[in-house]
Amino acid sequence: MKHPTSMTIKLLATVAAMAMTVVACQSKPKDSKPMETSNDKPAQPTEKVEKTDAEWKAQLTPEQYRVARKSGTEAANGKAYKQFKAQGAGTYFCVGCNAELFSSKEKFDARCGWPSFYDPSNAKNVTTKSDISAGMVRTEVNCAKCDAHLGHVFKGEGFNTPTDKRFCINGIVLKFVPDKEKK
Repeated sequence: MKHPTSMTIKLLATVAAMAMTVVACQSKPKDSKPMETSNDKPAQPTEKVEKTDAEWKAQLTPEQYRVARKSGTEAANGKAYKQFKAQGAGTYFCVGCNAELFSSKEKFDARCGWPSFYDPSNAKNVTTKSDISAGMVRTEVNCAKCDAHLGHVFKGEGFNTPTDKRFCINGIVLKFVPDKEKK
């Protein structure tokens, strides 16, 4: 007969492995749509953008809705992040309301798996608030025009940027418009 402690350890290891598999499966993107792009700068909202839950669900993909409206997080190193790393000069807008949020001038590679900026390009369109979840205190970043969840901002990580901040943003909630080439 095996020692009960050995059996208990094996059982706990099996349960832990199953739990990690469930978490890994839940963190994968629900759709594989990359970051939206457009050739034209969208009209900027002049007032708060308010829509019903049904209207948001009709406008956004399921993954965009989960991240922007339910404060979700896209999987790290996904299609949107790979696309972000390859993008040149341009501006990033909110996928929900078209508000200008960030530009490539403030973009940097933090090698964290999500788009990173050291400052918003249009600060009046970005708000922050305290986010206490999963036993952590973080600063959540939202669109000031439609209250879409964008990601989080972290300070004092030692990046060589003018602000020593990292706006860690979900790429799926951004719309990229490349700068027009000067002729």
